[in-house]
Amino acid sequence: MLRRYALVLGLIDHPTQRKQHVGKVPLIGGLAIFMGVTAGAACYGHFHWFIKVLIDTTMLLTLLGALDDRFDLSVRERLVIQTIAILTVIATTGVYIHTLGTIFGYEIELGWLGYPFTVIAVIGLVNAFNMMDGIDGLAGSLEMVSIAAITLFVGLGPLHEAIVLLALLATASLPYLVANLGLAGRKIFLGDAGSTLIGYLLAWVLIRMTQVPEAHMSPVNVLWCVALPVFDTLAVMLRRMSQGKSPFKPDRGHIHHIMLGCGFGPRKTLLALIGLAGTFAFIGVAISHGIASAGVNLMIFCLTLAAYIWTTTRLWSRQEAARELSQASKPWAARANGVAAASSMNTGLTSHGGRGTIEPSTLRGSGFKPGIEGSSFRSALQEPPR
Repeated sequence: MLRRYALVLGLIDHPTQRKQHVGKVPLIGGLAIFMGVTAGAACYGHFHWFIKVLIDTTMLLTLLGALDDRFDLSVRERLVIQTIAILTVIATTGVYIHTLGTIFGYEIELGWLGYPFTVIAVIGLVNAFNMMDGIDGLAGSLEMVSIAAITLFVGLGPLHEAIVLLALLATASLPYLVANLGLAGRKIFLGDAGSTLIGYLLAWVLIRMTQVPEAHMSPVNVLWCVALPVFDTLAVMLRRMSQGKSPFKPDRGHIHHIMLGCGFGPRKTLLALIGLAGTFAFIGVAISHGIASAGVNLMIFCLTLAAYIWTTTRLWSRQEAARELSQASKPWAARANGVAAASSMNTGLTSHGGRGTIEPSTLRGSGFKPGIEGSSFRSALQEPPR
């Protein structure tokens, strides 16, 4: 239904150097998912105040994402509106990250620091899913993995409303995934509206589940539910800042770009990353059931994060070095081809004085050195510059 309005609204994604898809693709996936969630919520009709406020602010951020898809808003504008939406939820519901749980026997209460910490956490997860939306089906599939992981951690009993909201999000995302992966109908993209919606809803549901005692979910377990987007976002931002660049400056250094550079196709990359995200979630579930200490759980998470950053940074550095070497060799090859062409055009040079020929005496002082010819000339061209 939204496809017919995509062109009128300007929600069309055009191929660029970074976006290497074919043709013009509508950016309506996020709007379609939001409509599905709100329709399902209206039919359910039993949500309390927190979920209602959450859906209202989600509508604001979905519209913000659509405007970003249309007009390419600045990072500052997006951050300001996202912060306003988060503070609105905190002010009207009282839900925020006030504790990080018990780490090595100590209860870590944030106090007033919980408000900025909540803003940073929500914006961080929103941008994590935004950055992971790089190949067909990836952001939506990672959303499904996160929802499945949350269900494994908390079960279906506590916080029934939050589980219902996640079920609505998963159900509304399935038609998008089918279209985005080309399994049925014409292709559509998620757009910033969709990635913002997914990250925002998941972030608040996880915060709600860790800040009420009846959920029995440690804040550390939250990290395993969204481990791959968090790992990749931190790795990319740290690398960009180490290079003196903005952490929000787009590039092709995400895990899916690295895997594509290693020779994996888009579908194999998608399946591999779904498996990796599922593995992280399974590790978290196993640790939470086998190790009672949240501190040990956090240590294992940090070690896994460090291993991820080290591995992806090494792979990316090697690919960048190969690309730079390839770019450096192109001008040399072009100059070599040009000289070879000029040599082939001058194969008629002789020492005879007939028409169309040049006497050797005319070459003196011209800078032309006829001593390189044949295979020696070609081998000289093939030798790289020193």
